[in-house]
Amino acid sequence: MIVDIKVPSPGESVTEVTIGKILVQNGETVAIDQIICELESDKATLEVAAEVEGVITLFVKEGDDIAAGAVIGTINTDAAAAVKPATAMPDKSTTPAVVVNTNADEQESSYAEGHPSPAALKLMQENNIAPGAIKGSGAGGRITKQDVLLYLENRKNKQQTPVAPTPETSAKETLPQTIPAANNPGSNRTDRREKMTRLRKTISQRLVAAKNNTAMLTTFNEVDLTEVMALRAKYKEVFEKKHGIGLGFMSFFSKASAIALQEFPAVNAYIVEDAIEYHNYVDISIAVSTPKGLVVPVIRNVQNLDLKEIELAVKDLAVKGRDGLLTMEDMTGGTFTITNGGVFGSLLSTPILNPPQSAILGMHKIQERPMVVNGQIIARPMMYLALSYDHRIIDGKEAVSFLVRIKELLEDPMKLFLNL
Repeated sequence: MIVDIKVPSPGESVTEVTIGKILVQNGETVAIDQIICELESDKATLEVAAEVEGVITLFVKEGDDIAAGAVIGTINTDAAAAVKPATAMPDKSTTPAVVVNTNADEQESSYAEGHPSPAALKLMQENNIAPGAIKGSGAGGRITKQDVLLYLENRKNKQQTPVAPTPETSAKETLPQTIPAANNPGSNRTDRREKMTRLRKTISQRLVAAKNNTAMLTTFNEVDLTEVMALRAKYKEVFEKKHGIGLGFMSFFSKASAIALQEFPAVNAYIVEDAIEYHNYVDISIAVSTPKGLVVPVIRNVQNLDLKEIELAVKDLAVKGRDGLLTMEDMTGGTFTITNGGVFGSLLSTPILNPPQSAILGMHKIQERPMVVNGQIIARPMMYLALSYDHRIIDGKEAVSFLVRIKELLEDPMKLFLNL
């Protein structure tokens, strides 16, 4: 029986995906639920798994753009059944202990010859080993993980073997290099062009649209984090021991933002055509940097969460983003965004809105600076805050007051717990 492999629906409004990493080879036998390939949509990476066991044939290659619901390959379940007896253990009651295949042509044409097992394929891809570089020792000539490990060991030994220098190379090493590499016609100057991933293309389109379609403005303030850092220093070990998660800064900023957003509902609202849509909940999008680009998964109902629950949610989304496991549900929604450029050393920036949201808070690097406190110059851990907002819906007074409210809550963090 031939079973079609179809592109699953990535979610509402997503009609096309890009074929990402392909994890199997044509002619390979796949097991039920084995991952065949990854699909890159506008918001997240999806996985396609085998629904049945059989020999796979794919019609696509990495980088192809495919419509949702399209057939990208087939699985032949009859072929899988046909090869099973060849790999099954012989019945000891009717066959000798050793079975020798005397038909060399049948052995050479085995479906498995030259094809790596899933574990071997992963190891080969990680070490950039060409498919034909290794001769398989497994059943039917299949390349096993042990074959790949042996190949890597032999390659390592060859690389470590010293090569005696020839007179020609010795002379070259002693000649002074007087020509700068940049001006040397023989220097290796190359250009490389790669196709944009679907995620990167979507990010670029959304950022340009946000800049062109909103009346975006940024207001700044600075916050003294002395009290927050003192709280963290005092309770960090106890917090981690009890809850199994570190006490970071994101939970303080998220909680302060949730309180301020409920006091200034326009900052938590959308413009929908010619109306303003207000929300009585706070769903905060957290900007997460991943190998494939910046994504903004959502922590929901932050107004009801405590610091522990926020920290656990942030960690969960960060790990999912790093491992490419974010789902469409993780990425959908959000009424406000927080981005932390400070983890990369940014001292000041103007974040861009995340439509349809009306505001985004930018955190930055904590840096000790001299501040005047009660007439005395004291070194204080300071952070610049930036609030970019859509001036069509949020007035300057609201934006400044919102940012000042966050500053007040962070400089006296007991207000976060006492709801003051």
